[in-house]
Amino acid sequence: MGLSLKSPIIVGSSGLTNKLENIRQFEKLGAGAVVLKSLFEEQIRHEIAHLFTDDSTIIPYPEAYDYIAHYSRGEQVAKYLDLISEASKNVGIPIIASINCISTDEWIAYAKKMEDAGADAIELNIFVLPSDPSMDCKRNEKVYFDIVQEVIKNVKIPVSIKMSYYFSSLAKTAIELSWTGIKGIVLFNRFYTPDIDIDTMQVVPSSIFSNPDEITNSLRWVAMLSQKLHCDACASTGVHDGKGLIKQLLVGAKAVQVVSTLYQNGFERITTMNNELSAWMQKHNYENTDEFIGRLSMKKAENPAAFERVQFMKHFAGIE
Repeated sequence: MGLSLKSPIIVGSSGLTNKLENIRQFEKLGAGAVVLKSLFEEQIRHEIAHLFTDDSTIIPYPEAYDYIAHYSRGEQVAKYLDLISEASKNVGIPIIASINCISTDEWIAYAKKMEDAGADAIELNIFVLPSDPSMDCKRNEKVYFDIVQEVIKNVKIPVSIKMSYYFSSLAKTAIELSWTGIKGIVLFNRFYTPDIDIDTMQVVPSSIFSNPDEITNSLRWVAMLSQKLHCDACASTGVHDGKGLIKQLLVGAKAVQVVSTLYQNGFERITTMNNELSAWMQKHNYENTDEFIGRLSMKKAENPAAFERVQFMKHFAGIE
């Protein structure tokens, strides 16, 4: 994204990046950058709506509703801007602000305030579940382009987009997004998925943490897209150790985002992963990551068809 990183390890947006003390610790342990906990459009809207749940007397007074809604939204944004400002003043690694958005509401203009507060870049975490049968794929995809265009219009700092794989034509959409002027695409965002508690008969969240096996999906798509995008690719989900980091760099990622492994193994995991990367580079006589990033991307791999193979039993026909 044009940012200078001392390590390809970026601490992804999460509750871990919501405190200045944690951000300072991440820098000390060797993180290349930090993505702050997202400012959630849905959360702000929910909190505003919640204020009026038990007080129907306010509803007949639209001006009162507008005032309280504006105050609540402003308070959330003010806290976020304070975190950006404090982090930018107290750490030396890039601070990336994050907006989790589902629409082009006027609040996207707050991106400019994030820039003014000291953010080095902005990550747009966009996810629109294509579950509405009245919305065709073109209308769903248009939401992404509309949001990107509105933000880029308002800021001068680099903008990246963190996207999902729910597209009828993921490759085409990702490449077209890379032409909009964004500087990076993160593959992929991780979102809430439901499960069922059969004892309480309730819908509950499934596991919020990724596991190392989940790296394969982003690995495939980073390998296929990294050399075709007109911006940098960053890998997310399933990167838990140095091996996962190296794999993603080999297929073309310029950096990786980690979260789950820090929750599960502690912040020191950053140092461990950096050490594993350094040891591997020394073993293979690499002086810097540019020498091997993308070496095993689909464009450069000896067997590029391996990344597009989807017929499991055709490939593993000998397994019974």
